Amino acid sequence: MTRRTTTKRSCLNSEQHGILLGPVRVLIRRRHFVFGFSFVALLSLAIYIAPRSEVVNRSLPEKWSDVEFWKLITDFSESGGFFRSENFVSNESTFQHVIPDLRKRAKPGGVYLGVGPDQNFTYLAALRPKLAFIIDIRRQNMLEHLMYKALFELSENRSVFLSKLFSRALPRSLHENAAIDRLFEALNMAEADPDLARQNLNAVLDQLRNLHHFPLSPDDVRNIEHVYTSFVKAGPEIRYSFPNQYGWRRFPSYSELLLETDEEGQNHSYMSSEESFRTIKQLQTENRIVPLVGDFAGEKALSEVGEYLKQHGVTVTAFYTSNVEFYLFQTEDWKKFLHNVAGLPLDRNSLFIRAYFNNYGFRFPNQASGARSVTLLDTMPELLAAFEAGRIHSYFDVIQRSVQ
Repeated sequence: MTRRTTTKRSCLNSEQHGILLGPVRVLIRRRHFVFGFSFVALLSLAIYIAPRSEVVNRSLPEKWSDVEFWKLITDFSESGGFFRSENFVSNESTFQHVIPDLRKRAKPGGVYLGVGPDQNFTYLAALRPKLAFIIDIRRQNMLEHLMYKALFELSENRSVFLSKLFSRALPRSLHENAAIDRLFEALNMAEADPDLARQNLNAVLDQLRNLHHFPLSPDDVRNIEHVYTSFVKAGPEIRYSFPNQYGWRRFPSYSELLLETDEEGQNHSYMSSEESFRTIKQLQTENRIVPLVGDFAGEKALSEVGEYLKQHGVTVTAFYTSNVEFYLFQTEDWKKFLHNVAGLPLDRNSLFIRAYFNNYGFRFPNQASGARSVTLLDTMPELLAAFEAGRIHSYFDVIQRSVQ
């Protein structure tokens, strides 16, 4: 809006000067202005509507060096914050329900933003972006993603990855393309091996410190060890709240989450096939999944990401926010968040992916029986337009948009 106002004022000033020079020059200047403005408007519209995937593929590198990757993490991250749970895994059982619609509406090759642990990998396998930033207020989440990065790089297939993640030996009879339910069945029958766990942890740290030369602090190393040890202890049954379990609220386990499907019974998880696994492995190997420490309402992380994407001429395809907006609306931070989103390069197809957890006692018509949450899609520019128009006042105003 500022640019348009400035342009109009500039043209009015030109006309005022023209009036001093005579009515003929006023007419000429006006015709030039109309023609120029129409041409710029049409050009802008064409650029806006044109598919972005080719632009993205040309303007971002094919991969990032270790130095560039670590610089993005350190330059864009904020100071770590606190959240009441460690969030080792997601607690959203319906996160795959939107994937068929997401694939129809979002083109591959864009830029993905997300929050939280490994549920992002399932969206990444579906969207196949050129670059992804995972932004979470907890530094431990960034370190958990570095652990995942190392494990993907060290594993040639899903069986090896899962065996390393939980330090449980899998039968050799399980071939590379074994069904995902068979993999978890074998994992649940196996016991964690302490010697294997030490070897795997050392391999993860060696991969990060000695191969990639990431300067992890002693606290970072202890946090990675804590996260990995938790996965080994709990196995595929690790949950959002491990080791605390709430009798009145049963969170889904890692294995349950990866065995989930969409509403048609199709499994889209990053462990559902070797193809999906290899998609994430390639992104990790090429340093294209960048975990950051940042507050959605903060002054640095999202704004730095926005400026970086603008410099490279690319737009955000999807932004997975989980239910972070619910917490932002408990203060005035939601306004800061939406201002940060307004600073991101978007197009008309840019989408929010969010989780809603039955707040206000409201249930969506398509919410699965017994499910505590539902996953929703929303168009980012339209939400920003509603905010600018003064139609957003509460979290329910945001959620209700997905009913319309």
